[in-house]
Amino acid sequence: MRRILLPLIAILSAGIGTARAQDTPATRPPSHCIAFVENVPGLRVIPAALTDAPQNASYLEAVPADSVRLSYVDHAMFLLQTHGGLSAVTDYNGFLGPTEFIPDVVTMNHAHGTHWTAAPDPRIPHVLEGWSPDGVNPAVHNLELGEMLVRNVPTDIRGSYGAPTEAHGNSIFVFEVAGLCIGHLGHLHHIPTPEQFAAIGRLDVVMAPVDGGLTLPLPEMIALLKHVRSRIVIPMHWFSMTSLQGFLTAMETEFQVEILEESFIDVTLRGLPRRPTIMVMPPQMLGFAPR
Repeated sequence: MRRILLPLIAILSAGIGTARAQDTPATRPPSHCIAFVENVPGLRVIPAALTDAPQNASYLEAVPADSVRLSYVDHAMFLLQTHGGLSAVTDYNGFLGPTEFIPDVVTMNHAHGTHWTAAPDPRIPHVLEGWSPDGVNPAVHNLELGEMLVRNVPTDIRGSYGAPTEAHGNSIFVFEVAGLCIGHLGHLHHIPTPEQFAAIGRLDVVMAPVDGGLTLPLPEMIALLKHVRSRIVIPMHWFSMTSLQGFLTAMETEFQVEILEESFIDVTLRGLPRRPTIMVMPPQMLGFAPR
């Protein structure tokens, strides 16, 4: 995979990577996100039946052993794929591109319509809504899929147009797979509390919104990422090259910055960069031929 360091260049002319599904193993390597996650109050493990991996996506290629493939699809949507054939899509808004690909899991947040859909494809086995189901109690997800565990940490969101704060309106989803702890901050509006940081645990990889306005203000997002110090930070939810460049400039003193030509990376626990690294990927919807 070719990588280009700063200064920032035009990155929107890249193609998407692909992966062909495999049989799913029954277990996953232990992760170090939270040592005793089953003892965290309010969390419960839900065993889930595994589904057959999709066979109708000819553009997919095999994910290497002990790896997770992260593909930036669009806006805040990422596709996570495992060696065994499991797949999950973050902040799913109902359209992945001109493809019949059906993920095993989708997560959603409803701060804005670009982060959720009221009509997810009924063929998706597991649809995880990241907001309070009754407006009072937080959503609780701890979905055990054998090769992958998907859990969430609820956070609040600002009300639109002067409306009051919506408690538990967003979720930070954490994917424990291949020994890695991968976090997606969703439509984050505030710095997590100490209790929320404890529930999140360690994150090896984090997908972070860096628009600096609709989500967390940029200085606060930068402070959060410097506190978490994930080995890989993938910017998302950026609306202009100017705002993205501002984020990268503020981070490059402490983080290495890499501009990738492809819209995907294969991540392994052993292959994590020694220095915290921001990896910028161009979004590419599924089903389009690489440019």
